Amino acid sequence: FHLNLTAFGLLSFAVGIFIVNGAIGLAFEQRRPVVRTLRALGVPLRWLMALMAAELTIMALIAGAIGVALGYVVASLLLPDVAATLQGLYGATVAGTLQLRPSWWLSGLGIALGGTAMAAAAAFWRLAQLPLLAGGSPRALSMAAGRSARVQVMVALALLGLAAVLAITAQGLITGFALLGTMLIGAALALPFMLDRVLALAEHFSTGVRAQWFWADTRQQLPGLSLALAALLLAMAANVGVSTMVSSFRLTFTGFLDQRLASELYVTAEDPAQAARIIAYVTPRTHAVLPIASVPVQIAGLPAEVFGARDDATYRDNWQFLQATEGTWDAVFAGEALLINEQLSRRSGLTLDDTVPMAGRHFRVAGIYGDYGNPIGQAIIAEASFTALFPKIKPLRFGLRLPAADVPDLVNDLEDDLNLPPGNTINQAGIKQFSLDIFDRTFTVTTALNILTLAVASFAILMSLLTLAALRVPQLAPVWAMGLTRRKLGQLELIRAVLLAMLTAVIALPLGLALAWALLAIVNVAAFGWRLPMYIFPLDHLRLGGFALIAAALAALWPAWRLSRTPPSDLLKVFSNER
Repeated sequence: FHLNLTAFGLLSFAVGIFIVNGAIGLAFEQRRPVVRTLRALGVPLRWLMALMAAELTIMALIAGAIGVALGYVVASLLLPDVAATLQGLYGATVAGTLQLRPSWWLSGLGIALGGTAMAAAAAFWRLAQLPLLAGGSPRALSMAAGRSARVQVMVALALLGLAAVLAITAQGLITGFALLGTMLIGAALALPFMLDRVLALAEHFSTGVRAQWFWADTRQQLPGLSLALAALLLAMAANVGVSTMVSSFRLTFTGFLDQRLASELYVTAEDPAQAARIIAYVTPRTHAVLPIASVPVQIAGLPAEVFGARDDATYRDNWQFLQATEGTWDAVFAGEALLINEQLSRRSGLTLDDTVPMAGRHFRVAGIYGDYGNPIGQAIIAEASFTALFPKIKPLRFGLRLPAADVPDLVNDLEDDLNLPPGNTINQAGIKQFSLDIFDRTFTVTTALNILTLAVASFAILMSLLTLAALRVPQLAPVWAMGLTRRKLGQLELIRAVLLAMLTAVIALPLGLALAWALLAIVNVAAFGWRLPMYIFPLDHLRLGGFALIAAALAALWPAWRLSRTPPSDLLKVFSNER
């Protein structure tokens, strides 16, 4: 649970860094004439940078305070589901109200200040290296940033290469998170180059002056939009990756419940005498009575729990194995073999046909099964072997196989005739629904963070487009003067934003699937000892892509509308100054 929140906290921080970096870069570009004028008037560069740093600090403190307050609101809304999850999974009681601690507020403000400093470092460095009169050329800072594109591509390739190596060698949590970080950051850094190559290819095959100008102008806008698009890439990849992980987990978990909760009714006795009466009472009315007994043991030096299983078709028909030998259940019920869960196999190194000593006897490993959510090792032997090895353990819980329609009547009769408390009988459907409810509540926070990161990335696109709109007037005025209407220019701006978002979504899909694989195959195994199978959900991915396109279109709608309403006098002024 904490691992899930920590991973998303780091991801949200990374998305925020890209967004703030892009916003600061565009702000510096927008203030280029002011910086040029002040420096020409004699203001020292150190003073100018110190004043701009002070401005950023004040804005970061204000934004951080607002963010902490909003975080408190979000936490208060999510607390009931989190408390229910912890209570259901771990039996941990969580207070229903939030406790404000100064350390939380200070850490939130520290994150805001530290993130702003990281995001602004590159912009300040470029400003310090920019010659005094270089600011007089159009988009000087963007041109300076473009000269570093080759270095950025090389860094991206190095990070992606390192991610490929880690994908083969990573085995622990640290290396697993290193894989996630190198993969995500490398893809974000490589995004502008990939988009530029796609746009260059489209420009090469386009015919007509208008089409060629559109593709060339779109390429020219990439430096200003690249960081917002990188934030969108990370947000979409996280959505694809985590939704794939959660959906795969839920599908696997549902099958796991069907396997482990095959009995229609579960009954718990308070003592062996009552257990005997229950067995005698239900035997004529059920197809099978399956005792559930376990005892803690040490297997291969690790804590584990061993269960005894009665020879019944329930196990043979419902259990699925990750690995198994031929005649698995025959060997188990003959007392020759046992089954172990995946956690025990991974932690102890036990595999098929290995020998396991237990209470003076030796058993052969005949199968390895998935056991999702169990923190310790588990083994299953035949009921006869269990009784012989642990004669003092008497089963008090039983799974009853009977038609589902007969369950309510049997429960009522047990309560009336044997005075069995209502809490001692549990319907299979009730257990499954309770388990799935806990599962869904566990990932409520994840869903909220998914939506939040996508919304913030869309907001970043909006801010970037609004900032670029004022800078683009000198570039669009000649096109307007040659006959392209303001309305058509606005439509092209909207099409450009949706097109870039679509290309970003296409790149985000394989990145998100790679993220899901890393979470399932490496991080999850290192953290919990079991690996989930990975499933693909094309409809979910198409739906997410549609949401991203809608978000980009909404973000671009206002700038496009403003462009279509630009007064002709503003466009004509372009031809009257030095630009």
